[in-house]
Amino acid sequence: MLEKIQELDSNLLVYLNSLGSETFDPLWLIITKQVYWTPLFLLMFYLIYKKIGGKQTLYLLLFIAVLLAFTDQATNFFKNTFQRLRPCNNPEINTIIRVVQSRKSYSFFSGHAANTMAVATFLYLVLKRHFKYLGFLFLWPLIFAYSRIYLGLHYPGDIFTGYFFGVIFGFLMFKIYQNLKPKYFPG
Repeated sequence: MLEKIQELDSNLLVYLNSLGSETFDPLWLIITKQVYWTPLFLLMFYLIYKKIGGKQTLYLLLFIAVLLAFTDQATNFFKNTFQRLRPCNNPEINTIIRVVQSRKSYSFFSGHAANTMAVATFLYLVLKRHFKYLGFLFLWPLIFAYSRIYLGLHYPGDIFTGYFFGVIFGFLMFKIYQNLKPKYFPG
């Protein structure tokens, strides 16, 4: 059963990765780097600050920092436990995919997918009553994580598993936030 899932995962990777072209490689290399998302983050936190104020925004940032640290460590634990080769390093597949970028670390599961989905889930749950179209926030993890498939760094299964853990971690952090918020920000 596991072999069949891995075969389907590899076949889906080959298909999705083959949709790329050298023309778009520079764009996806920009998309995959977190630093290039900084203007979006700054705009987002400016809007949050305007809506809920400085103290609550700092409180949110603290929760996001803890969430990212936890999610990142969980991701590294799973990567080092399962030691699944990245597609770019897997000799069974790296000759038939477009390898645009390489990394030496392991593949399962995607930290990019887990971190972005955790933050998006947490922010959505905290702020949905303040912003009408906040659901668009979920485009960020979708685009960001797809870049990892495009570049040949992750299998789709790594991305979906990262999303799953991200949603769980984001939801759990939201529950902690809900329980602590009345103590620090009553009313």
